Amino acid sequence: MKPDVRTEHDLLGAQSIPAGAYWGVHTARAVENFQVSGITLAAHRPLIAALGAVKQAAVRANRELGVLDAERSEAIDRACQEVIEGRLDDEFVVDVVQGGAGTSTNMNANEVIANRALELLGSPLGSYDRLHPNDHVNRGQSTNDVYPTAVKLALVTSLDGLSAAVGALADAFGAKAVEFADVPKIGRTQLQDAVPMTVGQEFGAWRSTLAEELARMADARKLLCEVNLGATAIGTGITSAPGYPQAVIRHLRAITGVPVTTATDLVEATSDTGSFLNLSGVLKRTAVKVSKICNDLRLLCSGPQAGLGELRLPARQAGSSLMPGKVNPVIPEMVNQVAFTVIGTDVTITIAAEAGQLQLNAFEPIICHGLLQSIGWMRRAFDALRTHCVDGIEVNREHLRAVTARNAGIVTALIPLLGYRRASEVVSAVLDGRGDVRELALATGSIAVEELDRLLGYEADLDPLPPH
Repeated sequence: MKPDVRTEHDLLGAQSIPAGAYWGVHTARAVENFQVSGITLAAHRPLIAALGAVKQAAVRANRELGVLDAERSEAIDRACQEVIEGRLDDEFVVDVVQGGAGTSTNMNANEVIANRALELLGSPLGSYDRLHPNDHVNRGQSTNDVYPTAVKLALVTSLDGLSAAVGALADAFGAKAVEFADVPKIGRTQLQDAVPMTVGQEFGAWRSTLAEELARMADARKLLCEVNLGATAIGTGITSAPGYPQAVIRHLRAITGVPVTTATDLVEATSDTGSFLNLSGVLKRTAVKVSKICNDLRLLCSGPQAGLGELRLPARQAGSSLMPGKVNPVIPEMVNQVAFTVIGTDVTITIAAEAGQLQLNAFEPIICHGLLQSIGWMRRAFDALRTHCVDGIEVNREHLRAVTARNAGIVTALIPLLGYRRASEVVSAVLDGRGDVRELALATGSIAVEELDRLLGYEADLDPLPPH
């Protein structure tokens, strides 16, 4: 019978490892030490793929420079490709909240790749005298350049998906802006009636405010493409072969298609978390904007009888265990809560970035987890908002036309002819119930019937929507 466990050793002593596990002693220690969130690295597929890509670029560079032999290099390269493709995700078992600045994550990757490579070579798992996680898989590397580089790659990949979701949501609002371009309504400031507008203009504004975020995400993406791979421990490149930083970046670009570049000052880049801070701010800004839109949607659909009742959101589920027929705006409510989480995560990332010391920030794991979680939650929430809510929104046209026609807010359109004082008197009379806007405005004797009817038939033109 095959044994259930194998024994591996580190500087702390012996450790039993499940016989079939690709991870080893360093990962086992981390699993024991960091039982916090219950969320393992496997939850972040982009990060695991990025780790595989960084390790693959490293082994190709080391082989090119004559540092690693062909047999080991080929086996490591094949194992890295399996990591990239997601075939070994279940082996990444360390908790996302961990001490050590990501060392446990890097060692988890080193051990998985080494043991899979050993298997490909026909050797038993754990036979590190033939192929070692540190000496061969991690050759010319440190956690301090591997981990932040992998995090940035993961964020770039994830950010592409979020940008697509934001663009699609903006387009959905734009389509509704065109659909509702001819529906008049009263705009509001400070929850009080203001001036006439159209429902199309309201949706168009939501479209525009989201489209603005695409440029901010593109800027954040560019900053993430500057990496410190080749810096090793603190930026001096110690233990790496001459020419390694240039070679590894070239291979990484070829493997990922991401236009990564080497930071100009590797010592600075190894301790700097500015690109993470910037991205977190962009995510917060986008989340706040979408949350504000959701607040508007919930308010505009309130009722349906005793509220504003201007919009009808798609009914998604029963809204009460007690009140029959009640339907709640559950999709906007869900998006609001995602935004609250993103805002709180930004605070965590800010504190973690500030807490870095000297040549390294030890708290990048929580920065990584927070950013990847925020991006993933936002992408899925925005897709749900678009497909389960925005695409199906309807307007209560009859109600809006009736409310607009008798609303004192339309008197603002008459100011150029009546003047502010007389317009205010008309508004007061309308609010006192002494007549409607048309008859009271005519009674001033300051405006012709034809001109009045033209102004009161106001339907604001919908400005063309710029491409995003």
